[in-house]
Amino acid sequence: MDKPMEQPIVSRLEPTQVSRAGVIGTGTIGGAWALHFLRMGMDVVAYDPGPDAQQNLLNMVEAIWPTMKELGLREGASPQRLSFANSMEALTQCVQVIQESTPENLTAKRKLFAELDSITPADVVIISSTSGFAMTDMQVDCLHHPERFVVGHPFNPPYLIPFCEVVGGKQTSPEAVDWTAAFYESIEKQVAKMDKELPGFIGNRLQEALWREALHMVANNECSVEDIDKSIAYGMGLRWAIMGHCLTYHLGGGQGGMAHLLDHFAPALKEPWTRLEAPELTPELRDAMVQGCLNQTEGRSINELVKERDDCLIRIINTLKEYKASHGIQR
Repeated sequence: MDKPMEQPIVSRLEPTQVSRAGVIGTGTIGGAWALHFLRMGMDVVAYDPGPDAQQNLLNMVEAIWPTMKELGLREGASPQRLSFANSMEALTQCVQVIQESTPENLTAKRKLFAELDSITPADVVIISSTSGFAMTDMQVDCLHHPERFVVGHPFNPPYLIPFCEVVGGKQTSPEAVDWTAAFYESIEKQVAKMDKELPGFIGNRLQEALWREALHMVANNECSVEDIDKSIAYGMGLRWAIMGHCLTYHLGGGQGGMAHLLDHFAPALKEPWTRLEAPELTPELRDAMVQGCLNQTEGRSINELVKERDDCLIRIINTLKEYKASHGIQR
C-alpha cells in the first residue's frame, strides 16, 4: 500500500469496544451486514433513502433471524436493537463505525464519501463493502479525514460467510486498516489484510480466473457446465472448505510439502492446463509459497494435517449426504 499522506492523530474507540454500528445502504449486502452486527449483540442504526428500504430491511431481518439463532447469538443479540435514522447526518452522530454498502457507482461513491467525510466525527472509521473499486479512487474528494476510509469487502452473505478483505487507499492510514481488521476479527470474521490495492481484491480475482476457464471449456465444447460444477462441488471445493488451495497443495507434496511439490512439478507450470500464463517460478516466489504454507501449519506435521483434512472431509461429506437424503436430492 502506498505511503499515506500525513494526517493528524485521532483517538478512537478500541475495536473490541464497538457496540453501535451504522449501516448505509440496506440492500442485499447492507442488510446482511445489519444482521451480522445484530447477531454480534450490537445496536445497529440503518439509513437508506430508497423507497420501501426500511420495510424491506425489517422483512429481511424477520425472515433470516431464525438462521442467526441457529448460527448462535452473542449475549444481548436481538432484532429489536435495529433502528433507522431519518438522515445520513443523524446516523453519523450516533454510531462508532460505519459500514457503507451502496450501489457500485464510482461517481456516486465519491460524492457520498465526500459528504460522509464532512459530517462524520473524525474518530469514526468508515468502511466500504465495495466489491471492486479501489479506495484510492473513492476517497479523492475527502478533504477532512480521508485517512479513516477503508475497504472491508465481504463475501455474500456477510451474516454467514466469515471472511472479509481489508485494504486501504493512498490516503488511508495504516492505523485505520489495522483498526478495521481488528474490529472484524472481534466480530468473528477471518480477515485478509492486503498489502496493496488490487482490482477485485483476492477472492474475486480467484473466482474470476476459475470462471473464465470454465467459460473457455464450455465455449470449446470440452465439457459440460454440469461437469464443471461437479469437479468443484465433489472435488476441489470439499478440500478448499478445510484448508484453502495453497495448504492443500502443501499436502500434495507429501512429506516434503510445498517445497517438494514446487520442485517436482515446476515444469507443469508451462503446460497448457489453463489459458492463464503462469508467473516465472523464481527462488523468491518458491520461498514465499513454502514459508506461507509453513506459517499456516503452526508446527503441525504433514501426517497431522492429513488426519485433520480427512476427519473434516468425512464430516462434510456425511452432512451433505444427510441433508440431500432428507430433502430428496439425488445429486
